Amino acid sequence: MSAANIENVSTTADKAKLVLVVALVVAALAGFYTLTAQGPIVQWLTLIGGLVAAVVVFLLSLPGRQLVAFGNDAWREVNKVVWPTRKESTQMTLYVFAFVVIMALFLWLTDKTLEWVFYDLILGWKK
Repeated sequence: MSAANIENVSTTADKAKLVLVVALVVAALAGFYTLTAQGPIVQWLTLIGGLVAAVVVFLLSLPGRQLVAFGNDAWREVNKVVWPTRKESTQMTLYVFAFVVIMALFLWLTDKTLEWVFYDLILGWKK
């Protein structure tokens, strides 16, 4: 198996885009809190508009494109999964519950046996 060589080239334009994204988010938050006199509609439109602009600029940068590619790859892998049927899921759930009950009984019996051995036989303490 050979790993594919992935070359990440971060240009100054991409770095500038990321700085612009941070500036847009800060500006959107600042606008939201400074425009209280104009009313909540203007505040929320400023916040949402700034955040949408930040997302668009981020998606146009190299890290944004890589994030979208990762999401697409992840979705492709999820589609390859063979999901169990309802019957199989129910059966496996019942198996787990049965195992938990059996294990609880085993641990309870072990605890009571050790309690009897230590307190009654070895130490002689009767309850």
